[in-house]
Amino acid sequence: MTIWPAIWLTLQLAGLTTLILLVLGMPLAWWLATTRSPLRPVIEAVTTLPLVLPPTVLGFYLLILLSPSAPIGAFWLNLTGETLTFNFTGLVIASCLYSLPFAVQPMQTAFSSLGHGALQAARTLGASGWDAFRTIALPLARRGVLTAAVLSFAHTMGEFGVVLMVGGNIPGETRVIAIEIFTAVETLDYSTAHVLSAGLLVFSFIVLLAVYVLNGRGVRPLG
Repeated sequence: MTIWPAIWLTLQLAGLTTLILLVLGMPLAWWLATTRSPLRPVIEAVTTLPLVLPPTVLGFYLLILLSPSAPIGAFWLNLTGETLTFNFTGLVIASCLYSLPFAVQPMQTAFSSLGHGALQAARTLGASGWDAFRTIALPLARRGVLTAAVLSFAHTMGEFGVVLMVGGNIPGETRVIAIEIFTAVETLDYSTAHVLSAGLLVFSFIVLLAVYVLNGRGVRPLG
């Protein structure tokens, strides 16, 4: 069994998902960290929902939402001639929703810890809201942004239930590493399953170690 197509497809999916989540998740994280809107708990609950919702449930509703018979799926089909289900584009959408809390929460925590003093001082000196965010808030929150990127990438690398429901098991198109492992086990190809599983295990450990080291810098022990 050739494993490289699945590895390459998974890397593409994880990289694109991480980029999209950073672009879209950063404004959401900033809003959640700074707003006093009564809608904040609702938005936080929706954002965090993929953490507690079974992947197959999320995948099932995405399968219905993105199908050609649904408005979104029909619009995409008319626009591009391709379906969102059982397609790489659908995998990207599903992965972004499934990994959303892994991107938003670290950035929200980082933004919340900044306080308002430095930003207010910048605004007093004539900086626009965007300039204050770009030159002060974003550099100070860089660890949170980097953590969000690393966790989003790693979480997408190990996806199974959501991508299987939305994308199926099409070699070279939607068969990512986790599905390749499942297929190898089904066909009793345990050597391939061992190689891919061990690779994901080592990768996950390195990612978690990097996150803890990153967040532990500058923190002095008590005593």
